[in-house]
Amino acid sequence: MDPQQTPRPLWTRDFTILTLGSVVSMVGNVLANFAMSLLVLDLTGSPMLYAVYIALYALPQMIVPVFSGAILDRFSRKRTIYTLDFISAGLFALAMAALWGGWFNFPALVAFSVITGSIDSMYSVAYQSFYPLLITEGNYSKAYSVASLLEMLTMVMAPVSAVVYNAGGILPLFGVNAVSYFIAALMEMRIGAEEKYTQGRREVLKSEKNALSRLLRDVKEGVEYLRGERGLAAVAVYFAFSAMVGGATSALTLPWFKATFANGEYYYILVQGAAMAGRAIGSSYHYKRQLPARWKYTVALTVYIVLSVIDGIYLFLPIWVMAVLFLIYGMLGVTSFTIRISATQSYVPDEKKGRFNGVFEMLSTTGMFAGTLLAGALGTVLPQRGVILAFSAVGLAAALIFIGGRGRDVAAVYNRQQ
Repeated sequence: MDPQQTPRPLWTRDFTILTLGSVVSMVGNVLANFAMSLLVLDLTGSPMLYAVYIALYALPQMIVPVFSGAILDRFSRKRTIYTLDFISAGLFALAMAALWGGWFNFPALVAFSVITGSIDSMYSVAYQSFYPLLITEGNYSKAYSVASLLEMLTMVMAPVSAVVYNAGGILPLFGVNAVSYFIAALMEMRIGAEEKYTQGRREVLKSEKNALSRLLRDVKEGVEYLRGERGLAAVAVYFAFSAMVGGATSALTLPWFKATFANGEYYYILVQGAAMAGRAIGSSYHYKRQLPARWKYTVALTVYIVLSVIDGIYLFLPIWVMAVLFLIYGMLGVTSFTIRISATQSYVPDEKKGRFNGVFEMLSTTGMFAGTLLAGALGTVLPQRGVILAFSAVGLAAALIFIGGRGRDVAAVYNRQQ
């Protein structure tokens, strides 16, 4: 963009609608999902079964994104977003009825998790591929700082979820989630943006008869595009390892808090709340200011290293030190998120965003799936804090090898004005 040109406003009608719609659905989702995690632990009392539950939620996300990404480069992402929200509203209403009728047990909860995981994985690719189309030129960093801040603000619903769950069970939370998804879908239907990237793809679609071969070719094109972009490929592979660490910590951290402290979920919420506060501070900074383009790669690599260290050591420290570290963690995390997502989404052409995001999601989910199951198994026979420390060391090595070792290629993606 010309430096002398007046910046275009970020808060257009369509961007505002999509942002508010996502907040409504996220609030309900946080309420229900955190309560479901507590329900699984209460039903089973087993960190391993809790890890299995998380892994089965992630399982469809290893397969669905890469195919949905190929499909979404041909069809309307907007229509996909609101249709999936309507479906989710119906599913949570059915789950509410099943719970009311006494039919909701651990196997049913696992089946429900697999179904919602499939929907969430397709929704994630559609949303990530559609969101940047509504961002005006020069506002990528600001837009993603808004997304991060709003996601953080919805996470304050986790303690509300714990209180409601402990007082009255999960039934009312399912009802809130059903209503939230329905309202979000109604809002998203009002977005008027044209999806111009589909026009050329539709012409190709008319000339091809074999849907399966076309889909497989689109998937192959997405993989080949990522392989041909060495900077993007290095980022994607690193985040597969980062997600593996995230899966390990997700599987073991909440069980560790519940086993270590009376009402440990509240200590868990306290520490995570400090991270949310850090994210709020970081998001506010990035909304008002942009990092100089030449610093972005160096800042991102430094943050990846520091976050790996914090992940590994914080459970060995007093609660107040954990909270301070996670305040820093949140500020640094939102910085790396803003750099990475604004850089990659502005770098990838609109007509390839679905396939890139699909492959990226597949790699990340595969890492999370592996980390969740492996950590869940190891955590039953080894000290849980030691398992997390070992995974964090792997994440640190991945940052040094893939981001540090591919510095020139990654910098070509990150060190750009968006």
